Amino acid sequence: MTHVKSFIAGFLSTLVFHQGLLYVLYAAGVSPRAPFDMTATVPLGLPAVFSLAFWGGIWGIALWVLIRRSRGASYWFRAVVIGAIGPSAIAWFVVMPLKGMGIAGGWDPKIIVGALLLNATWGLGVALILRALNRAALLRTGVDSCSAALDQRSELPRR
Repeated sequence: MTHVKSFIAGFLSTLVFHQGLLYVLYAAGVSPRAPFDMTATVPLGLPAVFSLAFWGGIWGIALWVLIRRSRGASYWFRAVVIGAIGPSAIAWFVVMPLKGMGIAGGWDPKIIVGALLLNATWGLGVALILRALNRAALLRTGVDSCSAALDQRSELPRR
């Protein structure tokens, strides 16, 4: 169930946080790329934004695996940093060359900084959504103290 929540968090964070920031950047004239791209993708013909959100969900699972044992400020810091670097690196060194754009879009600073900003925001969104989903689950179980419940449900090994 944790992986399902992580996928949902990554999917939603792509639509809300990633695309939300892209909207702000586009509206401000900073980014030429419009948000919520509905162009059909190959091979399924799905809108590009939903393809991106699907991969955001996959990345959400990977991000959760890497931050799940973090607590406090470390949780948020890791979500932002790993969120910024992981998906950006794959985009720069795998996706862009496959699409004929060259590594890191030809080392264009706008592409590099834009990817880091968008994906850092996505990582923060994943962390926020996961926190909200986990708190909602704790409230449904009738636990009075969220921190006590987190300690009980922690995936850290007990001594």
